[in-house]
Amino acid sequence: MTVTIPALDPRTTALLVMDYQQGVLASLPGPADAEGLVSRVAAAIADMRAHGGVIAHVRVGFTEADWAAIPPANKTFTFIRRRHLLHHEEPGTAFHDRLAPEPGDITVRKTRFGALSTTDLDRRLRDRGITTLVIAGLTTSGVVLSTVTDAADRDYRLYILSDGVTDPDPQAHQTLMTSVFPRMAHIIDTAGLRSLLHDGHPGEAKTGRA
Repeated sequence: MTVTIPALDPRTTALLVMDYQQGVLASLPGPADAEGLVSRVAAAIADMRAHGGVIAHVRVGFTEADWAAIPPANKTFTFIRRRHLLHHEEPGTAFHDRLAPEPGDITVRKTRFGALSTTDLDRRLRDRGITTLVIAGLTTSGVVLSTVTDAADRDYRLYILSDGVTDPDPQAHQTLMTSVFPRMAHIIDTAGLRSLLHDGHPGEAKTGRA
């Protein structure tokens, strides 16, 4: 299937690499899937760098103060607080070494699902003139869903890398990618991103599924 995708200007575009952390990757169903995801996202990062785009790295991690600030009403994060999970200095919360930030990249640490709600990422993107976001992240029903919804409300133009996102629940992933996200974002794959970056104008891009 091919669709016409709007032009992507790398000068006003950031690739968000979200929750590509050792512990999150280890929770995926199989090591082969994780290795393929990392390889594709690494290639997307290289393509964006080559064309002058911004790379923003997002990770989840908690300090003692962050755990203490989680209210009992928050079902998901109360569990994290009780178990003292995802301490920000644990090896499992580190960025994957193949996707490590480089000088000039944006890095943020978050304490909720979305990349924007508990960080200064929106301000830092705006300061660089970023109006378009390309999304890669783990998982589809977690950070990707929360960030896409929030970023759409903030009027970013959005592209989601279909082969750079995944979820432990295949049905949830499929529903989001086919029925929910197309209303808010353009669905492309990493080959489609490369094509748009090289062409510099609207064209046909694959809409492949992760």
